[in-house]
Amino acid sequence: MAPTRTTFTLDSELALQAQGLGINISAAARKGVADAVRTAMAQADRDAYLRAPERPDSGWVQAESWGTP
Repeated sequence: MAPTRTTFTLDSELALQAQGLGINISAAARKGVADAVRTAMAQADRDAYLRAPERPDSGWVQAESWGTP
């Protein structure tokens, strides 16, 4: 996947602390965004399931019986 350049605002004190600790701000931002996307996708999946939960499908009983000798 091709990278996209973006900018964001960071509190100056936090930026100084990160630099002092040797934290790669770009890498930390990428990880933070990736974590936020995973969390949001998982929440969207849970919400979709709650709106339309799985229900027993009587068709599977017949399908499973086809495999029984």
